[in-house]
Amino acid sequence: MPITPFLAGHSFDQNAIDGMSTAFLAVCGKLGLADRADPMTEVVARKIIELTQRGVSDVDTLRKMALLEFNVLE
Repeated sequence: MPITPFLAGHSFDQNAIDGMSTAFLAVCGKLGLADRADPMTEVVARKIIELTQRGVSDVDTLRKMALLEFNVLE
């Protein structure tokens, strides 16, 4: 399940998209989300996008910060 459908209206370079996709898949997996139509999946995507827009580019940091937003500890 890629993050790209949630990127409409946003502009990121391919490296950022690749990192966001990796983090998105990891967070969705940790939260047990597999259905793109699940509203929570969109919430996760929007959080990943927001964190990237705020300057978080490291995939591991992006994943950890997103999980913390959902009160999930590793």
